[in-house]
Amino acid sequence: MPNKKSKSMWQSFKVFLKSVKGYRLPILIAVSLTVGSAILGLFIPKLLGDMTTIAVNSYPNLDWSALGKKALLAIALFVSSAILNYGQAYILAVVSAKYTQELREKILDKIFRLPISYFDKHQYGDTLSRMANDVDVLTTSMSQEIADVSLSLTTLVGVMIIMLTISVPLSLISFVVVPISVLVVGKIMQYAQKYFKEQQDTLGVLNSEIEEDYSGEIVIKSNSYEDDALGEFRKVNGKLTKVSRKAQVFSSLSFPVTHIFTNLGYVAVCALGGVFVVEGRINIGDIQAFIQYVSRFNRPITEIASTTSTLQALLAASERVFEFLNEPEEEPDPEPARAIDKVQGEVEFHNIDFEYLPGRPVIRDFSVKVKPGMKVAIVGPTGAGKTTIINLLMRFYEPSSGYITIDGVPTREMRRSDVRRLFGMVLQDTWLFSGTVEENLRYGKLSASFEEVKRAAKASNVEHIIEALPKGYKTLISEDSDNISAGEKQLLTIARAMVANPPMMILDEATSNVDTRTEQLIQDSFEKLTHGRTSFVIAHRLSTIRNSDLILVMRDGAIVEQGTHNELLKLGGFYAELYNSQFAEG
Repeated sequence: MPNKKSKSMWQSFKVFLKSVKGYRLPILIAVSLTVGSAILGLFIPKLLGDMTTIAVNSYPNLDWSALGKKALLAIALFVSSAILNYGQAYILAVVSAKYTQELREKILDKIFRLPISYFDKHQYGDTLSRMANDVDVLTTSMSQEIADVSLSLTTLVGVMIIMLTISVPLSLISFVVVPISVLVVGKIMQYAQKYFKEQQDTLGVLNSEIEEDYSGEIVIKSNSYEDDALGEFRKVNGKLTKVSRKAQVFSSLSFPVTHIFTNLGYVAVCALGGVFVVEGRINIGDIQAFIQYVSRFNRPITEIASTTSTLQALLAASERVFEFLNEPEEEPDPEPARAIDKVQGEVEFHNIDFEYLPGRPVIRDFSVKVKPGMKVAIVGPTGAGKTTIINLLMRFYEPSSGYITIDGVPTREMRRSDVRRLFGMVLQDTWLFSGTVEENLRYGKLSASFEEVKRAAKASNVEHIIEALPKGYKTLISEDSDNISAGEKQLLTIARAMVANPPMMILDEATSNVDTRTEQLIQDSFEKLTHGRTSFVIAHRLSTIRNSDLILVMRDGAIVEQGTHNELLKLGGFYAELYNSQFAEG
C-alpha cells in the first residue's frame, strides 16, 4: 500500500498546468467564449428589471414599444450566450479527448522505457489504475473545472460591478459573506485533499487485487482459497469505502457551509431592499434585478465550493499520473553506439558480479566464453542465478561489475534494442496476444510472408495443430489463450521465434509445463530452432540438455562445474547428484 504524503495542492496544480502547455491556445479560446457567454448573461436581469420598471411606471397605459425592444434584446442575449457556451463546450471536449490520448500514449511509452526493476517492485494493477482510472478522472475533471471556474469567476466579478452600480449599501451586505465562506472552504479543502489522494492510491491496490484474483482463479479454486481471497478483497474494498466516504463528506461540507452564509446575506438584502423601495431610494425594477443578481452572486460562490470535490479528485489523479511519468528510466544508450555488422555468435562473460539489493550478491565473479554455434545449458537449483544470467545478457539489468561481450563488442557500448534484437526468447510463461494465429506468429517479424509463417509452423511441429483449428491460421486466439493448450502455446512461441529467425536463442524452462509427448515435440523443434545458432538453455529437466556442447552448473551465483554431460557425470560432482536425483530408480 503506497503511504506517501500528498503533495500540496499548489504543487500538484503547477504540474498539471505544465502538462497542458500544448493546449493553452484552445483552452484560452474556450475560456474567452465562457467569459463572453457569462458577460452577455449578466445584462439579462438588468433588462428584466428595466421591463418591470417600465411596466409599473407606464401602467395602465403600457409602453409596449419599449417593452418589446427590451424583450428582443434579452432574447438576443440569451441566444448569443447559448451559442458561445456551446462553442466552449465543444472546444473543451476536443481538448479533453486529445489530452486523454496524449497521456495514455505517454504512460505506455513510459512503460517501455522503465527498467525491469520497476515492475519487480510495483503491482501491475496499480499501474493499470493510473493509466485508466486516474487519466479518466484527470481529463474529465479538467474540462469540467475549466468551464465551471471561468464561468463562476466571470459571473462573480461582473455581478459585483453591476450590484455596486445599483446600490452600494445592499452590495456591501452581500459581499461581507464572501471572505468568511472562502476561509471556511479553504480549511475544508485541506482536510479533503489527503483523503482524495489516499482514495486513488487505495483504488490502485484494489485493481491489483482484482487483477491477481482474476488471473489466478484456477490457483485460488484448486487451493480452496476463495474465502480468504474474498476476505482480503473486502479488507481493501472496505478501506476504499472508508477513505472515499471521508473524502466526499469533507468536500461536500463546503456547499452547505457556503450556502448558509450566502442565504443569510440574501435575507438581509431582501429586508433592507424592501425598505429602500418604500422610501423611494431605489426603483422596484432595480430591486428585482438586484435580488436576481444576489442569487447569481451566491451561485458562483456555491458552485466554486461544490467543485472542490472535483478539484480534489483532479489534483489527486494528477499527482499519481505524473508521479508515474517521473519515475527514473533506464539509463540512455551510449552515443555513438557500437553495432555488430555480421553476427558470429561469440558470447563472453567477463568477471560478472551482480546484486538486486545492495549487500546481497546474486552473481559472483561469473566468467565463461561461448564459441559461435554452441548450445550452452545453464542448470542448478532454484535461486542459483540462472535467469539472472539471461537478464544480464539481455541488458534487462546491468552488472555491478564486469561486462559481457558479443563478438568482442561490449554490450554496454551497444543500444539495448540492438542487443535484444540479436536474441530470440522462448520462455516458461508463454505469452500470446488477442489476435489470429498468423498475427501471433508474425509478431517478431511483421514483414514475414505467409509462406515463411507456414514453414516455421511446420518446422516447429505445430502445423497440424493450426490446421485443425476452426479457421486455421486465421483462428482468433483469446486474450488468455484459453482455446489452446499449454503445450500448443509453447509450440506456437517456438514457431514465432523461428519466423523472427534471430542469430541467437534463449530457452528458459520452456518444457517445464508440458507432458512427455509434447516435450518430445518441443525438443525436436528446439533442435531445428537452435541448429547453427549460439543458444542458451535454462532447464530443470536435465534429460533435455544432455546433447548440449557446454553445461554450466550454477550454485549460489557462481559456476561450480562446467563441461559436457558425459564429462560432468564422470566427475561425479554436483551435476551428477542433480542428474541422478531425477533418474534414480527405486
